[in-house]
Parts: sequence; C-alpha cells; structure tokens
Amino acid sequence: MKPTLVILAAGMASRYGSMKQTESFGPSGETIMDYSIFDAIRAGFGKVVFIIRKDFADSFRTIFEPRLKGLVQTEYVFQELDSFLDGRQVPAERTKPWGTAHAVLCAMDAVREPFAVINADDFYGRDAFEKAAAFLTGPCDMNTYSIIGYSLLKTLSDNGTVNRGVCEVDAKGHLTAIAERLNISMVDGTVVCNDNSEPRELSMDAQVSMNFWCFHPSYFEYARGLFAEFLDNRMQEPKSEFFIPIVADRFISDKKGIIEVIPTSASWFGVTYKEDAPEVRRSVNELVEKGEYPTRLWGA
Repeated sequence: MKPTLVILAAGMASRYGSMKQTESFGPSGETIMDYSIFDAIRAGFGKVVFIIRKDFADSFRTIFEPRLKGLVQTEYVFQELDSFLDGRQVPAERTKPWGTAHAVLCAMDAVREPFAVINADDFYGRDAFEKAAAFLTGPCDMNTYSIIGYSLLKTLSDNGTVNRGVCEVDAKGHLTAIAERLNISMVDGTVVCNDNSEPRELSMDAQVSMNFWCFHPSYFEYARGLFAEFLDNRMQEPKSEFFIPIVADRFISDKKGIIEVIPTSASWFGVTYKEDAPEVRRSVNELVEKGEYPTRLWGA
C-alpha cells in the first residue's frame, strides 16, 4: 500500500501578508509545495491530501489539478472551527484555527493508510521524502511513529534568530521530548539560544523538528481523544492551539509506543516573512542548476 502525503495548507499567512502557499518560487512557476509533491511521488507516495480553508479551494484546484492529473491521487479537506467539537459551540471570540494536530484530524475520513504530514511552506528535500517513504512502508505501525530530524545547523537563518523544536533523543534513536527553543542564532561560531532556558549553547548537530511527521492511521482516534481533553481544558482561551507535538508527547508519556527520530541529510528552507522569498528562490534555482530537479517539474 502506497503511503499518503498530508499537506498542512490551511494557515492564514498573517505574518507573510499573502497566500504564500501558492506563490511561485521555481523557474517555471512552481510553488514550494510542488517540490514536496514531486519528491513524494518519486519516493513512492500514492496520494496527496491538501488540508485547506474553504476559501482557498478554487485557487488550489486551479493550480494543482492540471499539474498532478494522472500522476498522483489528490483530495481536499477543510479545517473548520466546528470540526470535531462533538456538540460544543465555538466560542464567540474564537477566530484562530485550532492548530496543526486539529488540522491533521480533519483528514481522518480521507486517509486510511500510513501517512506523512508536512507544512505547505517548507522545503524539505528529496532525502527526507525517501526516508519517510521507507519508514511508512516498513516499520510504521500503531505503536511506531516517526519524525524526520534536521540538523540544527542546516535550519539557521542569516537574517536573524529562529525558533526550533529541539528533539531530545535516547540512545536507541527514539524521541523522548521536543523542547521549543526561541531566539536561536550563530554567534562567533557557536549556536546560542537566548530564551532564558538551559542549556544556552546548543549542539550544531542537534536534531530539530520542522514538522515532518510519519504516522499510522491509528493516530486519528488517539488524537481525537486528546483533542476532546484539550477542548475541555482550554476551549475558552482564544489563542490556544492543539499542536502535533502535544499528541507526540502524550503518545510517548502514555507509553502507547515509540517515535523514531530519522535523521535526514537534506537542507531545509522555508518562508515565514516576505523577506525570505528571494533567498528561497535562489536556493531552489541552485538545486535546479545542480540537476536535483528539472527546470519544469510538470508537463512538457
């Protein structure tokens, strides 16, 4: 059974100021998502599920259906505020989506096979998708999930500090926790973290999460139960969010199974602010020039 790729594309792009998920970055008008989908197809994924807002639907279909027809199965699901509330009412002051773990939950009826989850606006690299496909078609089961780990050094920015989920990994390569660290930068050849937490200096080789997860479909029922707990405790907080690491931490602490940290040699890059776009375009063009990707991903 071929695995499925679930793409989180329902973000409001508030900091970026536009719908960055469908902005062109490749030499022939490709989006960052195009490169992820291209890598997924050649790694053996059989379906792509886009998690989007309803008002994005026409734009997404117009862009992706002509490109992907006949290459991979596609499906679209919507992250709505009233999804999985089980009779609860959305608080009047709530406008923010419920978070990444809730977004994945919205794909419950569209996914029946092992699946990977990625962000729409992050470039993950070919090696990451090959590692994910090997896991999803191999050891993945209801007690074994994984996360693709990136070397911290390859995720730093020359333009300022970054926030990263630093993975704590045991001797067997299993995730024990993810610590969200803030204001990370390179200072005089050392990676430092100015967030008043310890340790202040971080290893350049530390594995960090860029939100590339691999799950068995048993994830959905487990996450649904945790989301109900989240709503009972935090539903009235207007900015509270139910994130994937919350599910991962509970999966580990509840002793439901293990989460393997799978290192990748790929370099990550992403777009958070408009100022990031030129650097991403340069990085994509470099990979095209090296022959990692064709000048035109789709069609003649």
